[in-house]
Amino acid sequence: MLSCACNNALEPVGPSNGNKPNGGNDTPTPAAASDWSALADSCTNVLVANFLDKSTGTFWSTPNDVARSSQYIYWQQAHALDVLLYAAQRNPALKDDYLAYADKWYANYANNYNRDHRGEGTYGGFFNVWTDDMAWICLTLIRITEVSGDRKYLETSKEVFDKYIWPRRLSYSGGMALPWTSRPEDVTNFNACTNAPGCLTAAKLHTYYGSEGYLDIAKVLYKACIDHMPDLERVEEPPLSYTQGTFGEACRQMFALTGEQSYMDKAGVVLQYAFTSNRCNDSATGVLRHEGTDMDQSLFKAVLIPYAVNYVLDPKADARAAQTIREKLLLCAKTLDKHLDRKMYPRMYCDYFWGSTFTEGTASMGAQASGASLMEGVARMTTSE
Repeated sequence: MLSCACNNALEPVGPSNGNKPNGGNDTPTPAAASDWSALADSCTNVLVANFLDKSTGTFWSTPNDVARSSQYIYWQQAHALDVLLYAAQRNPALKDDYLAYADKWYANYANNYNRDHRGEGTYGGFFNVWTDDMAWICLTLIRITEVSGDRKYLETSKEVFDKYIWPRRLSYSGGMALPWTSRPEDVTNFNACTNAPGCLTAAKLHTYYGSEGYLDIAKVLYKACIDHMPDLERVEEPPLSYTQGTFGEACRQMFALTGEQSYMDKAGVVLQYAFTSNRCNDSATGVLRHEGTDMDQSLFKAVLIPYAVNYVLDPKADARAAQTIREKLLLCAKTLDKHLDRKMYPRMYCDYFWGSTFTEGTASMGAQASGASLMEGVARMTTSE
C-alpha cells in the first residue's frame, strides 16, 4: 500500500517508551533549553545528519534508509523540508546549505514515485494520484520561493495546482470540493486532509497571482471544509493535529486576504481545539498526544506546529487563544527537551510522544521532523515576540 497523507488509524494515547538513558559518545552535547535557537539547531541537525540523502535533497524514513522503506515517501517530504526552510530563515549560517538541498529536492521531484506525467514539463514530475499529496508539495514549493526569492518553485506550484489539482474538483450538495484521489472510489471522498491544504494553496497563490481567480477557489474549498466538519471545532473525525493546523492556517490566510473577521475567528477555534481538547492531548502530561507510529501519523505534528506559531505571532489573532496556544507550545517544547538523550547526539532522536525518551528500535523521520519542527517553531516564536 502506498503511503499517503490521510491515515486515520490511531495508536493508543500515551508514552511509548520508558525514560532510561541509552549510552553516549564523545560528541559535544547540544545547548540547554534556555536557548531555544541552539536547541532547534541541534534537533534539525539530527534530522539532516541521519535522515537527509544529501545527494538528492530528499529524506529517508529511517536513519540512512536502514529499513529500506523510503520508496513511497512523497507527501512527507514537504514537511521534512519545511523544517529546514524555517531553520534557514532563523539562522543565516544555514541558509545556503539548506536552500541547496531544497533545490536538489526540487530537481528530484521530492522523491515522487509516480512518473506518469514527467514528459509534460517540470511540473509533471510532481503529479500524483493522491490530490492531497500534491497540495502539500505545492505549499512547500511556495515556501522555497518565500525563503530563496527564486520564483521557479512558485511557478511550478502554480502549474501543479492549475493542471492537476483544481481540475479534479467535483460537485457535492453544497458546492464543489476536491476528492482525495483521482480514483473512481474516491469521487465522494472530500476529506479535510485534501481540501484544507487545497484551500491554503489557493489562498497563497492569490498573494502572487491575484487576478487569476485563486481567491474564489479558496472560498469554494473553505466552504467545502466547513460543510464537512463534524462540529464547529473539529475539522474531521477523529480530530488530527495536522488537519486542525492546516485549516487553521487557511482561515488565517483568508482573513489576511479579505479582512472578514469570521475567518480569523474560525482559525482561533480550530487551532485552540488542537491544543486544549482531550481528543488531541495526553491527559497525564498535557502535551500533544501520541498519534501513531507509521510515517504519516508520526509526521502530523510537524504540520501543525508552524501554523500554530503563525497564529500566535499574528497581531490580529485573538489574544486569549494566542496565549493559550503559546503556553501549550512551550509546555510541549520543555517536555521534549527533558526527554532528549543528549549523550546520544548526533543521534539524539525525538520519540513519537514528547513525554518519553527514544530508547530502542529504529528511529523515525516523521518523529524527528515533528520534534525539530517544534523546536524551530518555539525558537521562532520566542525570538519574534
